[in-house]
Amino acid sequence: MELKGRIHSVESFGTVDGPGIRYIVFFQGCPLKCKFCHNRDTWNMTDGKEMTVSELITDIKKYIPFMQSSGGGVTISGGEPTLQMDFLLSLLKELKKLNIHVSLDTSGFVHINSNMEEILKYVDLVLLDLKTINSIKHLDLTSVDNSRILSFAQFLDLKNIPMWIRHVVIPGINDSEKDIKLLAEFILTLKSVEKVDLLPYHSMGKYKWIEIQGSYPLEHIKDANESDISRVQNILSKYGLSINKFEKKAI
Repeated sequence: MELKGRIHSVESFGTVDGPGIRYIVFFQGCPLKCKFCHNRDTWNMTDGKEMTVSELITDIKKYIPFMQSSGGGVTISGGEPTLQMDFLLSLLKELKKLNIHVSLDTSGFVHINSNMEEILKYVDLVLLDLKTINSIKHLDLTSVDNSRILSFAQFLDLKNIPMWIRHVVIPGINDSEKDIKLLAEFILTLKSVEKVDLLPYHSMGKYKWIEIQGSYPLEHIKDANESDISRVQNILSKYGLSINKFEKKAI
């Protein structure tokens, strides 16, 4: 019997989760409980739709011409895709047989072991979310400590695996100058980072929280705007990290 995974959804024409036009597979299940999560319905491992690798590959093949013409590929996202390691590895191997560029969008809250190393052999780019460098804030914001995430970033760098760092700017929570300075200093230690994305916090997933558990934990936080993003960008630049065209500067 073919291995099955739990899939939340797919998107056939993504343009922000890696280079080019991308087919995005959102895996079900997540070990983090981020208060700002806009996909609250991806957390539960028993939800989603059971699918085989063959079913996914059959659908993905329809979009290969668009991927090839745009320099795109497939992005594996979630939830947290590494929770379903066996299924993930099987899917990655089939994608590589088709010579498709693969991005892994992950929280980085993973165990660095032989299984993870095997998975990374089939990954061309890692989209790594860094919520905040402050460990106390990270625990409050996501329900987990960030030491494993930072160690994973350092492991990727050691293996020279290309990374895009993604940081959701949440006004009043993770956007202080001190927090952003620490973020810049950490990123500057990583040689394989190709790009830094600042993503504005938004509350568009609020309705999912209310449907599932009756309340939204960041009710009091305003959505981030262009001014918030520009301010954080300026702080990063001040401490040696320019993100328009990724460039590390001497501090």
